[in-house]
Amino acid sequence: MARTVKEHEYNARRNEILDAAQRLVTTIGYEQMSIQHVLDALQISKGAFYHYFGSKHALMEALAERQLDEAEQRLLPIVRDPELSALAKFNHFFAAGNSWKLEQKDFLLELMRVWYADSNVIIRYKVRMAALRVLAPLLAEIARQGVAEGTLNAAFPDQVGLILISLAYDFGDLLTEHLLAREPAAVKVQRLEQTLAVYADAIERVLGTAPGALTIADAGVLRAWAAATSEDAEDMVVENTTGGTNGAHSG
Repeated sequence: MARTVKEHEYNARRNEILDAAQRLVTTIGYEQMSIQHVLDALQISKGAFYHYFGSKHALMEALAERQLDEAEQRLLPIVRDPELSALAKFNHFFAAGNSWKLEQKDFLLELMRVWYADSNVIIRYKVRMAALRVLAPLLAEIARQGVAEGTLNAAFPDQVGLILISLAYDFGDLLTEHLLAREPAAVKVQRLEQTLAVYADAIERVLGTAPGALTIADAGVLRAWAAATSEDAEDMVVENTTGGTNGAHSG
C-alpha cells in the first residue's frame, strides 16, 4: 500500500511539472522556456525538478510520450467497443485524432517548430518506436475484425498497424513541412488537401477497403491548421469541424 501511495504521489508530481511545462511551451515557446521558468511556475527547487527529469530535453521527450499515452487512451475504448464495425472503428479513430489535435493545436504548433531540429532526432525516433509498439497492435486488431467481417481485404492484417503508424508519421512530416512554409493560407490548404488525398488513398489500399469508405479528415480541419500558421489567416473562413468526408475524395 505504501509503495502504491508513493507511486501515485510520484506520478502526480511528475504530471504537475509536465502540465506547467506544457502551459509554458504554449505561452512563451519551447525555445524561450527554461527550467527556471518551470521552477518559478511551481515554486519548486532544482533538486525537485531533476528528481523527475534530467534535462530540458528529457522534459520534452516526456511531453511527447504523454501525448502518445493520451492517444492510446482515446483509441482503446474504440477498439474494444463490441457494437462498432471495423470501418466504424477506423472512422471513430480518425475523428478522435482530429478532435484531439485541434484541442491541443496551440501546444502542438509550438512543439512542431522545434520537433524537427537535428538535436531532437533521437527523441523523434524513440517516440516513433513507442507508437509502433503501443498503437500498431490496436490498429491490427481492428484490421483483423474487418477481414473477419468481410469489409476489409487486407492481405496482411497483422502487419496493418505497423504500416498505418509508419504512414501516419510520414504524413505528419509532410503536413508539418506545409504548415511551417511561408505561404498564403489558401496555398497551404491546397497542398494539405493534395497530401491528404495521397495519404487516404494509401490507407485504403493497405486496408483493402472501397474508395471513400474512410473519413480521414475534412476541409474544415485543414483550414483550421492552415489558418493557425498563416499571416493572412483573417482572410479565411475557418471551420473547426472534425467530421465530413474523406479528404481523398472531397477535400
